[in-house]
Amino acid sequence: MNEVLRIVNRVLLGLIGLVLLVVGGSVLAVGLGAPSPGWWIHQGRDDVLLTVAERTRWRDQGWWWPVVFAVLAVLLVLALWWLTRSVQRHRLAVVNVDTGDDEGAALRARALEDSVAAEAGGLDGVDRVRVRLTGRRRTPRMRMGVRLEPDADPGRTLDRLTSETLAHARASVGMTSLPSEIRMRAVKSRPERVS
Repeated sequence: MNEVLRIVNRVLLGLIGLVLLVVGGSVLAVGLGAPSPGWWIHQGRDDVLLTVAERTRWRDQGWWWPVVFAVLAVLLVLALWWLTRSVQRHRLAVVNVDTGDDEGAALRARALEDSVAAEAGGLDGVDRVRVRLTGRRRTPRMRMGVRLEPDADPGRTLDRLTSETLAHARASVGMTSLPSEIRMRAVKSRPERVS
């Protein structure tokens, strides 16, 4: 479901961006002297978006400006909410653990992250590990950033991470699968000076 929302979000953002680009580009083109079709809102270079009569039409009505400002404020709040929801990464607070008695238990996600990071950090060739759980309580996803020491074997480290560390994490929360993304990078070592 989360993937569907992400796709819908990207499609909507793309369509809004395309509409704004076409409208803004056409207004700019007409302003620079390009011919415009008869149905377009701007008819020439000196044409304005709103005429004086259109701008002052509702000025004498007491309800007009409060409604305009309220609608603009709601649009601004919705746009800011959408922006923050699009930018933030959802970090789990709690993971549901299957205890086998049909009740389950709640495990703090931070505790599982710390446990996985400590176990992975103890592997040979691992300099530092950062773990983050995302997704939903019943279907968490793990993101792991691993910084390797200069002499580490990435293949061996990855094998141990998947066969030991992630297997222990899956077993601890009682899940058969725990989708994980592991990003590895090596620490740059300084060249040794030979004399």
